[in-house]
Formats: sequence, C-alpha cells, structure tokens
Amino acid sequence: MPEAAAQFNIHDAKTNLSRIIDRVEHGEEIIISRAGTPVAKVIPLDRRVDRVGRGSLAGQLAVTEDWDSTEVNESIARDFGLA
Repeated sequence: MPEAAAQFNIHDAKTNLSRIIDRVEHGEEIIISRAGTPVAKVIPLDRRVDRVGRGSLAGQLAVTEDWDSTEVNESIARDFGLA
C-alpha cells in the first residue's frame, strides 16, 4: 500500500518551504492544506532533458535553409497573433 503524502498547513508550508522542496526533490509528494482542506500538491518535476550547457542540443536540431526568411518570420508572427 502506498505511503500517504505528508501534509502541511499553509503557515507551516511557508515556514518550512526549503525543507519541503528538499523532500520533493528526493521524490516525496507534499499536500498543502487550508483549514484542514487539501488545496495543493507539490510534486517532483519530471525532467525530460538535463541540459548542462551550451551545445547540449548539438546534432539534435534540423535547420532548413530558409529558417530566417521573410516568409517564415511572417508565418511565425501570424502564429503568435503579431501579424
């Protein structure tokens, strides 16, 4: 049976935020409650890519010859509602 998540009220969560983050970094899930009612869950992020610095995507991206053409820039601007 899975272990129940630790629970903190909002005041204790503010006071112990660094400790809570440390516990979450080690895989725990923490519930934050207001007046005894759970309102939030702090969970570890699932890091998909661990980038360590410049060049970490080298060889993984394909750039076309027209990547910076007027047509491509206008298309991107339209996609973001800027044209």
